Amino acid sequence: MNTAFNRRTVLLAAALGASTTLLQACGGGDDAPQRNIVELAQSNPDLSILVEAVVAADLAPTLSTGTLTVFAPTNAAFAALLTELGVSKAALLANKPLLTAVLTHHVLGSKVARADVPLGKAITPVSGGFFKIDSANGLKITDGRNRVSTITATDIQASNGVVHLVDRVLLPADKDIVATASALPDFSILVEAVVAAGLVGTLQGTGPFTVFAPTNAAFAALLTELGVTKAALLADTALLTKVLTYHVVPARVLKAEVPVNAAITTVQGQSFTVNSSLVITDQKQRTSNIVATDVLTSNGVIHGVDKVILPQ
Repeated sequence: MNTAFNRRTVLLAAALGASTTLLQACGGGDDAPQRNIVELAQSNPDLSILVEAVVAADLAPTLSTGTLTVFAPTNAAFAALLTELGVSKAALLANKPLLTAVLTHHVLGSKVARADVPLGKAITPVSGGFFKIDSANGLKITDGRNRVSTITATDIQASNGVVHLVDRVLLPADKDIVATASALPDFSILVEAVVAAGLVGTLQGTGPFTVFAPTNAAFAALLTELGVTKAALLADTALLTKVLTYHVVPARVLKAEVPVNAAITTVQGQSFTVNSSLVITDQKQRTSNIVATDVLTSNGVIHGVDKVILPQ
C-alpha cells in the first residue's frame, strides 16, 4: 500500500509541476514571470523595427520602468511610414529628435486597458499633443495629422504596463488651426476673413481653441442674408471680428465632449448651444448644423458648420 501511495504521490507532483510550467509559459498564474515592455517587444519579431527605433532614441530605459501604455507599430507600419515620409530606415533612425517625438507620441504615462479607453475624447501622450480613439468599425486612432490607424491587438500585458499593436505609425500634429484650415479648400473664405480681421496670430497661439468653422457655402448664404458683398463684409473689421470670435471657444472640445444643451461661452463673450443632433442655436435663435467634426490641429480642433452663427 505504501508503495502504491508513493507512486500516486510522485505522479501527482509531476502533474502539478507540468501544470505550473504550462501556466508560466502562457503567462498565467500569480507568480508567472512577466517581461517589461521593451523585453516584450524584443520577443515579438513583428516589432523588431520598433525595438531598433527605441534603442536608437535611447528610450529603452524609459520604457522599461514606470507604468505605461504603448501603442506599438508593427514592422509593416514602419515600412509604410518610410514610404510616406520618403526616407530610408537608416535616415529615420539617425534623426533622433524626430524619432523621439514620434515614439513618445505612442506612449501614455499610465496603464490604459482596452476597456478603459476614453472613446472619442482627447488622449494626451507623454510627448504632449493629443490624439483620439473611436470604436466605429474596430478601434481606430486619429492622430494629430488626422491620419487613421487601426488597433490590431489589445491588452498585451507587461510587467510595467500594457501594449496595444497598431498598423500605422502615429504622428504628432504639425499644423495649427490657421494652417489646417488653409489646407482645406472649403474654408478658403473663412481664412480670408481671419486674415482681414487680423486674427491669424490669435488662432496660431497656444490655445487650445475649438473653432466652429463656416464653410464657403455658409459664408455665401450669410452675404445673401445680410445683403452685403464679400468685399464689404471683409472691410468691416469690427463686425467681422465680432462674428469670427463668436465661432471660437477658448478650450479644446471634441465632438464627444460637447456639452449638449448647455451654454457654450465663446471668445467673443456670448454663448450658443448645441443639441444632441449637433445643431447649434445662436444668440439670434438661428440654427446651424455641424457637418464635420474633430479635425485635429496642434493647438485645438475644428468642426465644420453649414451656417455662420451670429451673436446679438
